[in-house]
Amino acid sequence: MKNYSKKGFTLIETVIAIAIFALAMTAVSSFILMLYRSQHYSWEQSIAVDEARKGVETMIKELREAHEGDDGSYVIEKADDKEIVFYSDIDQDDETERVRYFLGNVNSGSQVKTCVTYTSGGSCSVSFSDFFTGTLLSVQVQVSVEGDFGASNEEADVYADSVYLNEICDSGCQDCPGAWQGTSVYDVFSYAGDNSIQFVADANSHVGPNCDWQEPDHSMKARFELTWTEETMGTDLKKGVIEPTSAPVEYPLAQEQISVLSSYVINAPPIFEYFDKNGDKIIDSPARLIDTKMMKIFMVIDADTENDPPAYELESNVRLRNLKNE
Repeated sequence: MKNYSKKGFTLIETVIAIAIFALAMTAVSSFILMLYRSQHYSWEQSIAVDEARKGVETMIKELREAHEGDDGSYVIEKADDKEIVFYSDIDQDDETERVRYFLGNVNSGSQVKTCVTYTSGGSCSVSFSDFFTGTLLSVQVQVSVEGDFGASNEEADVYADSVYLNEICDSGCQDCPGAWQGTSVYDVFSYAGDNSIQFVADANSHVGPNCDWQEPDHSMKARFELTWTEETMGTDLKKGVIEPTSAPVEYPLAQEQISVLSSYVINAPPIFEYFDKNGDKIIDSPARLIDTKMMKIFMVIDADTENDPPAYELESNVRLRNLKNE
């Protein structure tokens, strides 16, 4: 009788086989993941480049037909390296829109500060500084008071950087209500350009130290809420459009409708360059407004700066038809 013995894998051989299989699967998985990511980056880049091309085509069409605003504004209002403001009938409705192309983000912020005075006819102040980091678009302050303001001759004057704004609580306020009253809102954009602004509430002599809300024996408490909107640098090229109002014709900045035209714009060089009738590049900003006859649009698009495919550069020129003979 023959003796047949069955020989299988030893434990060590089994462990080695499993390890080899695991390494092979890891390598295959890594390759598939790398391939997926590469395709994903390529897809994102392709979408971004396509958006940029369409955006440039739109810009060229609108700039080519740019003309004076319906309020008499000159064709070009602002001509910076990464922002341009001009007027053009972009929707063919026989009304000229104010159009703005810019690279950046629009953010809003707010801060609240209070002050108190304990003397008859006293004043108190607060200061705001370093509250915005980009380009300021709008600034408002909301002012409220609490105190001895029940009589018709009891009121407070409000100042911004020593400039009189208005009076508050000249009517409709109460003596020591234990709540903010007389709320008024002021546009203080013209005072905030240096990133610093001081507010003062100055009560007249009839306002006495008779109130106890949170602060015993005070004559007036004042609350200042500063709110602002600003633009900061980003990678989205945006478009802002303002429709003109009816008579009198105006372009209210608060009515600007903003949309994203192209993403992943990483320009270090200017997006917009300006040239005179001789084809010479214009460097000086004021001269750009009156001497520009042709523009170059240059955009660098990169959906992922750390991976392939590389950045894509898009360049095009446009001649402003309504300026060429000026």
